[in-house]
Amino acid sequence: MQIRQATEADLPAILIIYNDIIVNTTAVWHDEPHSLQMRQEWFNQRRQQGFPIFVAVEHEQMLGFSTIGPFRPWPGYRFTVENSVYVAADSRGKGVANALMHPLIEAAKELKLHAIVAGIEAENSASIALHKKFGFEEVAHFKEVGFKFGRWMDLKFLELVIAPPQRFEGEI
Repeated sequence: MQIRQATEADLPAILIIYNDIIVNTTAVWHDEPHSLQMRQEWFNQRRQQGFPIFVAVEHEQMLGFSTIGPFRPWPGYRFTVENSVYVAADSRGKGVANALMHPLIEAAKELKLHAIVAGIEAENSASIALHKKFGFEEVAHFKEVGFKFGRWMDLKFLELVIAPPQRFEGEI
């Protein structure tokens, strides 16, 4: 398995994985599949913001992808990102998500970020276990904040603080 930066040529395969997750899981709380244009806009936005997108590929087959992006849009959150890790259905349980987490954490360190937040559907024990393996700690549990597949869903936030607190020039 090779982990590398995503390119525009990867977008059709990324779209297939993402749409399967939308349609068949509670990992993403969209109701309708996305278009290739929507994935292109997402890709361009990540690039403009300086955030990486990694892909896991084996024998030219896309196994999964991961990225970090803004946690919230206000300036006070500029040192915190939210991560996303998605694996193709037939590749789950084979270490792909684990392999995709390493470069995300390293990229966040290189970008001098302070924390990574993961928003995970509360019953997604595999994703929660993955994040805890990398040192994420559960910091919040919101009850019935999402609705999909005819049921209310809880959301857990896990956080990894990756850099010690520091003062920045010009701040009190």
